[in-house]
Amino acid sequence: MTPAAPPPSSDESTVLRRESGIALTDQLAALFGQRIVAGLLAPGARLPSVRDAATRYGVSPHTVVAAYDQLLARGLIEARSQRGFYVRDLRTSAASQSASAPASEAVPAGVPNDVGTLIRTMFPAGVQLPEDEHTPTAMHQAPAMSSHHLGKPSPASGVLPPEWLDPSLLTRALRRAGSQDIEASGALYGSPKGDPLLRAMLVQHVEALGIQASAAQIVTTTGATHALDVVARTLLRPGDCALVDAPGWSVEYARLARMGVRLLPVPRSGDGIDLEALAQLAARHRPRVYSLVSVLHNPTGHSLSPVEAHRILQLAEAHDFLLVEDDSYAAFAPAHSPRLAALDGLQRTFYVTGFAKIVAPGWRVGCVICPPRWTDAVLDTKLIAGLNTPTPTERALALCLQQGWLRRHAEATRARLDAARSRCVRLARQHGLHLAAPPAGLFGWIETGVDTERLGQRLLDHGWLIAPGHLFYPERRTSTCMRINFAVSQEAAFWRCLADEIRALGAPSPSTSA
Repeated sequence: MTPAAPPPSSDESTVLRRESGIALTDQLAALFGQRIVAGLLAPGARLPSVRDAATRYGVSPHTVVAAYDQLLARGLIEARSQRGFYVRDLRTSAASQSASAPASEAVPAGVPNDVGTLIRTMFPAGVQLPEDEHTPTAMHQAPAMSSHHLGKPSPASGVLPPEWLDPSLLTRALRRAGSQDIEASGALYGSPKGDPLLRAMLVQHVEALGIQASAAQIVTTTGATHALDVVARTLLRPGDCALVDAPGWSVEYARLARMGVRLLPVPRSGDGIDLEALAQLAARHRPRVYSLVSVLHNPTGHSLSPVEAHRILQLAEAHDFLLVEDDSYAAFAPAHSPRLAALDGLQRTFYVTGFAKIVAPGWRVGCVICPPRWTDAVLDTKLIAGLNTPTPTERALALCLQQGWLRRHAEATRARLDAARSRCVRLARQHGLHLAAPPAGLFGWIETGVDTERLGQRLLDHGWLIAPGHLFYPERRTSTCMRINFAVSQEAAFWRCLADEIRALGAPSPSTSA
């Protein structure tokens, strides 16, 4: 038998500790079990082979088999004949969906997608497991697996680092808002469409982007995610088809799939949208809407060119579908970037934006600006779902806009992000890595040359949480790309570790061009 490789170095967060008094089998089962329950191993993900895991963790194949047996007994994984061990989907019975689908065909509603991997890691509490007789002691002794508990910055993060925020801006604005009147204090129900001062300031805010709107067309929400949900519930019914970016945002896929909507993935890269594929999908399936990020797309960073924007509007007119324009990253973008809502005059475009990305993740204030004929329907959906939105934070944001506080904070943040982005690109090049899309905005789309789902599992052993490419496709296709957050990926140690693990997975030497 080939001797096992030595265990990972002692600075890795998930090293098996022989001196702990806990059996190695239990430790290994706890390691994988915690990742599964925390959503860090996606439903359908393949666990390392017995041989690979034995080599990786410096244990015998018998130990790995025994650990996997524990996970099988707990119902966390399943064995597939001649194929290995896979994470069970604990939330849906639709576990046998295709791993990929042609761009010309609709992805069935209910397609499994591991949204939790991206969402759960956002919260500082992490995921603690319930204690019962089936859970090994080692599971409880390990820290909660979230980006906050890995002990290092998380390249998978979707938000700015806490130290980049300006708490004084928030406290100053909230203090002043609460003293203005009884409605602003939150003591009464606020205006159904949202705080009047905020809507007035939003009219001015979007005018700078070329969007002409009245306050009557604006409905405030608890963040851009809520706005997208309200619009989707207003426009779509089970069985409808919706065009979505691919790659794109997992939460959007999951929302639409749970509504019974059939997804039509539109191929998108750092070079732009595949307009020919978009035209074919629109002609074949007659979609109801196209939901897309127009500026600083997540995850590629691409922004629509004027040519792309005009062609999308032509296709929307020709095939009679509506556009939902997600401009969540507007604070990081040049003001001159073309917006569909500006070019369209808000005729068939719903403009969605939010401020959590630039102000603070917990400040959930967003809005949807509607075509006039749709405003009442969108408002009804908002009211049915949750009555009104919190007036104190809305009034505080209005003051941040009115006093210029947000503009100055955004300018400083963009300068800081520009510097962070330049450093990340330089580090990537130094380690033979390159971006699959021109670097822009908050996110980078890194080409690794290996399956990034496997790569992500290996990086977790070093305490680095990444966002593998499969999370950004509705059909969860295997991807060699991964998303990073430029603001929290500046440590040289991360790039060294990333390059080392890519080589360990057998990738050919990457080009140094970027």
